[in-house]
Amino acid sequence: MEELIIGFPPIKGNQPKVLILGTMPSVISLRNNEYYANPMNAFWKIIFAIKGTTTSSIYEERTRLIKEMDLALWDICHTCIRPGSADSDIHNEVANPIIALLAENPSIRTILFNGQAAQKLFFRHFKTIKNINLITLPSTSPAYTLPFQKKLEIWKSAFNQLTL
Repeated sequence: MEELIIGFPPIKGNQPKVLILGTMPSVISLRNNEYYANPMNAFWKIIFAIKGTTTSSIYEERTRLIKEMDLALWDICHTCIRPGSADSDIHNEVANPIIALLAENPSIRTILFNGQAAQKLFFRHFKTIKNINLITLPSTSPAYTLPFQKKLEIWKSAFNQLTL
């Protein structure tokens, strides 16, 4: 029998302007109870580089940075069945109440999808959202083999176009 996976609550400050959505925490993230805990995942390295500061391995500092940058971080899936960590193996998913999060945080004007799988899952569960910019960025997952520098360049370009 396949085990049901339960995701994490969102991380957000008081007035987030951008919501970054992934799919579902990886096996390593679930085990460590931390978003993007796989050291091979480029997410934190990219976020710290965008901020222009040195990457920290301390999770509390990572989550503080998300809040300081007026970001919110969450996943599309509240629950799902997924053997392993591959997004392509996600099934029987139940989406997080993203529309409710947006209603509670009208300061959010942009959703950044961390990869095409997040975007596809989002549109499987939600229709177009009015007055919200939707931007799909390269996945920070090590499974997506685009070189780090190229991922960083694209993520930085997206952030430079936002008004944070």
